[in-house]
Amino acid sequence: MSDRVSKRTAEPPIEPPMVLAGPIIRRAEAGRLAIWLAARVKTAVRLELFPPAEDSLTVELEPDDPDMLWLPAGTHLHYLLIDLQLHCDLPKEELISYRLSLRAPDPEGAGKRWLVHTDWAPDICYPGRTLPFIRIPNKVSCVMHGSCRKPHSPCGDGLVAADRMVEQSLKAQVSDIDTDGEAQRAADEDTSPSMPELLVLSGDQVYVDDVAGPMIEAITALIECLDLPDEDLPGIQSGLPQSGHDLMEEGGMLYRRDQLLPKIDQKASVFDVLFGGTRKPIFTSQHARNHLLTLAEMLAMYLLVWSPTGWTLLPDRKAPNGLSGKDRRMYNEESAEMDAFVANLSKVRRLLAHVPTAMIFDDHDVSDDWNLSLAWEKAAYSHPLSRRVIGNALLAYGINQGWGNRPQTISEDLKDAFRQALEKPGTDAHEAAIDEILDYQKWDFEWPTDPPLIALDTRTRRWRSERNSHFPSGLLDWEAVTDLQARLRNRDAVLLVSAAPIFGVKLIEVVQKLFTTLGKPLMVDAEYWMAHPGTASAILNVFQHSNTPRHFVILSGDVHYSFVYDVQLRNARWSRTGKADQDPEIWQICSSGIKNKWPDRLIALLDHGNRWAFSPRSPLNWLTKRRGMRVVPRKPVGTAHGRRILNASGIGIVELSDDGSPIRITQVTSDGDVYPFEPREGEARLD
Repeated sequence: MSDRVSKRTAEPPIEPPMVLAGPIIRRAEAGRLAIWLAARVKTAVRLELFPPAEDSLTVELEPDDPDMLWLPAGTHLHYLLIDLQLHCDLPKEELISYRLSLRAPDPEGAGKRWLVHTDWAPDICYPGRTLPFIRIPNKVSCVMHGSCRKPHSPCGDGLVAADRMVEQSLKAQVSDIDTDGEAQRAADEDTSPSMPELLVLSGDQVYVDDVAGPMIEAITALIECLDLPDEDLPGIQSGLPQSGHDLMEEGGMLYRRDQLLPKIDQKASVFDVLFGGTRKPIFTSQHARNHLLTLAEMLAMYLLVWSPTGWTLLPDRKAPNGLSGKDRRMYNEESAEMDAFVANLSKVRRLLAHVPTAMIFDDHDVSDDWNLSLAWEKAAYSHPLSRRVIGNALLAYGINQGWGNRPQTISEDLKDAFRQALEKPGTDAHEAAIDEILDYQKWDFEWPTDPPLIALDTRTRRWRSERNSHFPSGLLDWEAVTDLQARLRNRDAVLLVSAAPIFGVKLIEVVQKLFTTLGKPLMVDAEYWMAHPGTASAILNVFQHSNTPRHFVILSGDVHYSFVYDVQLRNARWSRTGKADQDPEIWQICSSGIKNKWPDRLIALLDHGNRWAFSPRSPLNWLTKRRGMRVVPRKPVGTAHGRRILNASGIGIVELSDDGSPIRITQVTSDGDVYPFEPREGEARLD
């Protein structure tokens, strides 16, 4: 690709800086650190740690060191994935400053020269500090969580609100600090008790299937700047672009990529009811006109949503010629949103460099309605292009998100597949890597925090419907539920991450069930836990089991609005001793989206309709109840009378007591408004 000339500019490409994105702190434990980094070159890394009142620790890692996974993705893109096993434990409940340096290229043999964060990310530190830091808690007392971050959504970015919270929690203001890390130690002992200890991202961290026109242009330009390899695309009809290079020559095919996506013939009986006999795309996103296709595009997308650096390498934006009036208006609107998004990326980078971050996929990380039903799977995986696109998205997820959840396991299992796909895109080796990653079933994970953090894989371990292939699959199959129950045995409390809420808004679920019965689940995105009888029964049995935790805090997203339910399973764990305190306590906490939301009038209508239709004395409530559950919705304080749903982009905050139960549940909007969810008595529905 290095001999290609961009259609957008004749200027020579800017040499990328040493670090393109990161560092992202993925896991921080007393004896282990996992850090994600995207760099311009294959190089060595030096990590210096400065625990307060202790000797500093310095570790140097070469690219082939067993504690670092090096993945070459292009001439100027190399992933340096650090999974460092420490020889001595770091102190807990302290701010531990760190310095991450990369060895600069030395073409003239001048000797070692290390580039520190001030060389490639001068704004990565919080005010009053000269070094970034990590903090390892004894017990998790404050968690930030959210999902659904669409860059061009017309609302603010909740990760900026999360960054603001970390900044506000740093009470100590340090001045005149030298750069050797010693004076920084004096400030490390002063920290707010509400310092967030974890950031949990529960799905749709990227929207592979719904990309703004200006973002497509940025991705295309960044691919060229980093000299990422080309990829032939299978299964596209003649006369249309056949590769990533062809797409670039066509200017990215803005707002026209749906022409490339595979369609199902109207005679295919499995889709007669599902699609009403019409010719429809396999990819069901309503916004698939800019669906990403190649692996290079997806890798570039991650760099552009996590760091401002890639944007500094791009030419000035200008609306391309040939757009229709409607598409040009959309391009201009998206440009304004993208400008606001990019302006805050330095704060997002700063946040991710300080707070350990867990990430699990949902559908838009791969494609809308990913694995919704058996019929969807048969159609998608039997077509070479749709299979390639799904495989590329999952490879990009594994490198950029999945690795940090289980660094050792995924490095051992998938490093060869990653390298095959990155080094030989579009070849048989790439297809073999996709075969391997489509069959992979270790995306779920558990972190040894207190309480433990357990994230469910609700996309690839599904319970397919036995009644009808186009009915939605259950979000967990029987084996996955059994594995979950084994993990939960003899635990007192758990932070359970489920992309979709286990206990959802009942009116919306009834509408979803109606459309499923009519054979059109795709029209309403009918993915919810209670849609599949087997999964619904199995997950409720987990809550009722006598050896599973007393306190379940369920962190969810997906739905683009926020709510909190207090859930009680009555007489679930009654014992012959007559103890009444054995029933589990469940808090369903949904924070969505980080940068996405519903139309205000529509969500208000659904919120009021749900409260009216399923009030405690409503006949509908009794007719649709599932089991002996008591569900009490919390009101977001500060909203209008009767509201139980908060429709605003932002980040969720959960503060926990020592026994793992929530003390405070809050939603902080991207505008800085704070909405506590307070318990309410006397308003419940029976499920």
